Amino acid sequence: MLTGNMESLHWSCQDVARWIESLGFPQYKACFTENLITGRKLIYVNCIYLPRLGITDFTDMKVICAGVRELLGITETPWSHSVADPRRDSRGLFLEKKSRTGDWADNLTYQQFLDDMRQ
Repeated sequence: MLTGNMESLHWSCQDVARWIESLGFPQYKACFTENLITGRKLIYVNCIYLPRLGITDFTDMKVICAGVRELLGITETPWSHSVADPRRDSRGLFLEKKSRTGDWADNLTYQQFLDDMRQ
């Protein structure tokens, strides 16, 4: 079963900026709008990417990343995982596919993605 806010995939840059403000970070709204971060691009927002947007306070970065994971319903990748383990949960991989633009990504469902993974 797919959990999380799939509506957030359709958010505009302004919607993302309002969400960042709702997390308590109005000072970062411009960082997201100027870098054209839409709901589809939130999957890529992590502690490696945030400094590129101009967000360098580590405490703020942790809160924002946790908020993104909660919003999208993805689990945090453990640091001590084996290379033999899957690299991410299926939801995170699905959201990476959905982050792309075009008819294929727009029409892809979670069930189709899971079926493709099994083949």
